[in-house]
Amino acid sequence: MSYYEYANTPARLDEAQEIKNEFADLDPFIKSWDEIKSFNGMNTNFKRRSSRMAKALGDDAYLQSAGAVQTGINGARSNAINPGVVFRNAYGLFDVITPPYNPYELASYYDTSFANHAAIDAKVENTVGLGYDFIISDKTNLKLEAASADQMARARKRIEKLKVQVRDWLEGLNQDESFSSVLEKVFTDVHTMGNGYIEVGRTITGEIGYIGHIPAATMRVRRLRDGYVQIIANMVVYFRNFGAKNVNYITDDPRPNEIIHIKEYSPLNTFYGVPDVISALPALIGDALAAQYNIDYFSNKAVPRYIVTLKGAQLTQEAEDKLFRFLQTGLKGQSHRTLYIPLPGDSETNKVEFKMEPIEAGVQEGSFTKYREQNRDDILVAHQVPLSKLGGSSSSSIADSLAQDRTFKEQVARPAQRNLEKILNKIIREKTDILEFKFNELTLTDELAQSQILTNYVKNQIMVPNEARELLNLPEREESDSMIQLTARQATDAAANNAGNRSRDGERQQAQADSTATTAGRNPKGEGRRSS
Repeated sequence: MSYYEYANTPARLDEAQEIKNEFADLDPFIKSWDEIKSFNGMNTNFKRRSSRMAKALGDDAYLQSAGAVQTGINGARSNAINPGVVFRNAYGLFDVITPPYNPYELASYYDTSFANHAAIDAKVENTVGLGYDFIISDKTNLKLEAASADQMARARKRIEKLKVQVRDWLEGLNQDESFSSVLEKVFTDVHTMGNGYIEVGRTITGEIGYIGHIPAATMRVRRLRDGYVQIIANMVVYFRNFGAKNVNYITDDPRPNEIIHIKEYSPLNTFYGVPDVISALPALIGDALAAQYNIDYFSNKAVPRYIVTLKGAQLTQEAEDKLFRFLQTGLKGQSHRTLYIPLPGDSETNKVEFKMEPIEAGVQEGSFTKYREQNRDDILVAHQVPLSKLGGSSSSSIADSLAQDRTFKEQVARPAQRNLEKILNKIIREKTDILEFKFNELTLTDELAQSQILTNYVKNQIMVPNEARELLNLPEREESDSMIQLTARQATDAAANNAGNRSRDGERQQAQADSTATTAGRNPKGEGRRSS
């Protein structure tokens, strides 16, 4: 049950009424055939066939169609059961599957829950928002290892040029948005509704010519898994799977665009994904109700700060009417207003007494403070996002925050990047197999520490200077394709640093006496250590 259903549930069971979910009406696929048949984009033969079937079967009938069996190679096929399709709305007409949760309602939680919104943004920015780069594929690296120095130098020049060309090609596939912006929108849908869709359009020659984002709330998966259907306003669009060549029987488009479907896996549904926040749905609903409670309190508050007591005085009709109207309507939403009532003076037989007694003298605070904090924590746990990634403060130490950031990177951000890299490399391989797409990772070390790590790698001949420059996004140099050759002094220092005994060596020399009696004494001042 959604928050809106909770909010409108009658208090008494014997007076229960049918609750209407306002998000259900937003789903264009629940429309009947009488409404859908006037939509644009559908194939004429599909319209005729659907009209005949709707007339023959009736509104309450079912279209019991087992459909085509999914097949593999060499006679292998799926034994999964394809359920019948209800032929009473667009879900049955287009043979698409109903999502387990209303996508429009899930999208509303992104806009109304601050914790859900912040957690999703943190996951998106640390997954696809850090930029991307291209690395040399393993297949190409094997070829480079067998090449000579001159061949390797020429090959690396061509690879650097190819990186620029592929990046320009990828960014030019969408004239309105950058490739990173498209991925951010797709991944926002993935974490909000459990599903994200990348649209791929091809030119007449079959090459990829467009990449864009499609709002997940408008897309539905075909039951036979042979494509997707989108309905926006009065337009119906059909999409193929990425790389598929099947015939389009639904719309008039002979070359429909293709879809790459990214989803959060759920064992309860194999057609759609389910967002992580569903596991914290009670916290989402409870937090919304607690927030609404506080809003209702302050917007409907009609309690004055003081009550005025008069004794021995008779108010005029005008004064009584003014006081009544002030308490009835004047204080609602304006609890700090001031009331002025003129009083008669004292007489010889009557003395007027005036008292002001405070009613709400304490500080007025919001209710359910701890409850809302617990709801926030539950939502963040469902997303596996630490509070430190949202810019919030907690009592945890810096060491705890670093450990949480490392866990977030290893368990959330990097696995998502690897999965998406594998999907996007299908697009890159249609252009070249020399390079591979790779996201920039969340950095947990500062620049000084990173420079020391790369320096040690180069000095210890673990990598060549050009490999280190590649990690820094710097252009390669011709003379940096071979291992660096250290001098005797540099080799001695490197060996001492690796052994971890440099500090002991210094302490030993400082503690030794300046004596010339033995050959094992300290070297003359200024000559330093011996290298051999």
